Amino acid sequence: MKKIDSNSRLIVLDTETTGLSPQEGHRIIEIGCVELVNRRLTGKRFHVYINPERVIDDGAIAVHGITNEFLGDKPRFHDIAEEFIAFIKDAELVIHNAPFDVGFINHEFSKLNQGIVTEYSTVFDTLAYARKKHPGQRNSLDALCKRYNIDNSHRELHGALLDAEILAEVFLLMTGGQVSLLDEPRTDDGASIQQHTVKYLAADRPLLAVIRCTDQELQEHQQRLEAIQKASGQCLWAQ
Repeated sequence: MKKIDSNSRLIVLDTETTGLSPQEGHRIIEIGCVELVNRRLTGKRFHVYINPERVIDDGAIAVHGITNEFLGDKPRFHDIAEEFIAFIKDAELVIHNAPFDVGFINHEFSKLNQGIVTEYSTVFDTLAYARKKHPGQRNSLDALCKRYNIDNSHRELHGALLDAEILAEVFLLMTGGQVSLLDEPRTDDGASIQQHTVKYLAADRPLLAVIRCTDQELQEHQQRLEAIQKASGQCLWAQ
């Protein structure tokens, strides 16, 4: 099972397309990416709809709901290629069923003589990882959401950015335990903008009453920790 450098810059990526095969002339119509640094979402993202200059298959529309009419005034791939490459360059791409998305991106790059994806980034396939981690089980994104107790009820149709955000949460739980629930606001270069200062309490401050949890609250808390431990394999609060 491939090890991934959690401290590297990771780009969780998904695409939507006009059909199933670039060899049949199908094209990318949406790209969604979110950035992770040190296993934290930085807030940086890349999201664009693309005019494919061809008709979208009815079966594909049923999956993602994107129509040719909607894409009529959107940029072509060559219009966004440089910005996209700049966003993914020198990062590790985290993709579910990577051969599908990478195949489409390479197809688009070939039209522009831009080489292939792996000239710019390395690739981590979460589907291949999930199949090794959970052999004999369903490992679709929906199945992984259910396994790791991730709420994806708002996902009625596929969408590249939404699926990338969901995959980021799945990836963090599947590869390292808990998702980092708390994060600090950051600048564009990823630096924390929160100022930390030591705050001293007055020596003569009044003591406050300690409010203890009830037995029922303690039991519910323990059950929640056990559920997190079971889903993620690691629960910091239980240590």
